[in-house]
Amino acid sequence: MKKVFHIISHFDVGGAERVAVNIAKSRSEGFEYHVVELIRARSQFTRVFIDELEAAGIRYHRAFVPDVRFHYVFERLAAVVFPLWFLPLFLKHRPAVVHTHTEMPDLAVWWFFRLFPKLLEGCKVVRTIHNTQLWTGLKNTGRRVERFFIRHNSNVAISVSVRDNYEKEYGQRPPIIYNGVAETAQKPCEWVKQGKINILFAGRLEPQKGVSTLVEVVKRMKADDRLHFHIVGGGGLKQYVERELGSQPNVTLRQPVYGISAYLASFDYLFMPSEFEGLSIMSIEASLAGLPVIANRCPGLSDTLPDDWPLCVHGNSIDQYVAIFSNLKKRANNADLSIKATLFAREKFGIRRMQQAYEAVYLY
Repeated sequence: MKKVFHIISHFDVGGAERVAVNIAKSRSEGFEYHVVELIRARSQFTRVFIDELEAAGIRYHRAFVPDVRFHYVFERLAAVVFPLWFLPLFLKHRPAVVHTHTEMPDLAVWWFFRLFPKLLEGCKVVRTIHNTQLWTGLKNTGRRVERFFIRHNSNVAISVSVRDNYEKEYGQRPPIIYNGVAETAQKPCEWVKQGKINILFAGRLEPQKGVSTLVEVVKRMKADDRLHFHIVGGGGLKQYVERELGSQPNVTLRQPVYGISAYLASFDYLFMPSEFEGLSIMSIEASLAGLPVIANRCPGLSDTLPDDWPLCVHGNSIDQYVAIFSNLKKRANNADLSIKATLFAREKFGIRRMQQAYEAVYLY
């Protein structure tokens, strides 16, 4: 039995966490999957996340450093002390593969094997690169970590954009395994507005997600009472969004909703003005649910949509967005677009294809 340990930042909502769990749900013979948490999450979604792992028969290991949001101090602390509590776990199970996701787990795994290099004998390190931009604020440390992953041929990119940006920055051209996304059974969403064109934004309220563009576009569409914007999420820019849009009549603000992928078919469009992505799971989930995406043609987001997708803008152009929103019609009257998105996503982002591709890497 080949034991594979996925190291993720926390048991909570996140695209990288979703990828790790989807791989670990594989039923291929000869593999035993574990999911290891770096920072001990305590959100309203943590219990749901753990229930999913237990239902799938995936073994999991909780962290002890608490998830305290304070300028990434606790995340970096968790990475530094990770070897102390991971060593007994490693020696007990002797994993054949350690698979790390996102920068703080990457840092933790690098530090672990730097302290205990002998443990690399018989253990393969796999690292999924989930984003087009890495190591913000930690460039010098990041370069040391990257040399480790390059030397051990660990890297896998999740999209063409991620691969090309990594090659430009670090000089290695990693292979690509597209994230696999399962189709989610849909159910009605009670808070859509009947008679309106319902537009959803769902994501972290952070600069990467294009929140300033979101705010400007929604403000420009204030007088269009055909449209209703549902902004679902939390993050560092939450108060800014509340201040700018909280009183606008065609806007509803909501806290993050776990499992929102099950409600996507209730909306007419998904709005994604991201500045950059690794490979957007939300965009793929929307397409699988037949929900057309209005998007910035940015790295990691454009990869999820057909090349000739008509609802993309360039450079997060406010004027281009306003032109699109001014001419929107109900999704029911745009069925060809929904079908086109769904067929594209099914062909390119199958979950079993992803599982088998990673298992081939584990065996190589």
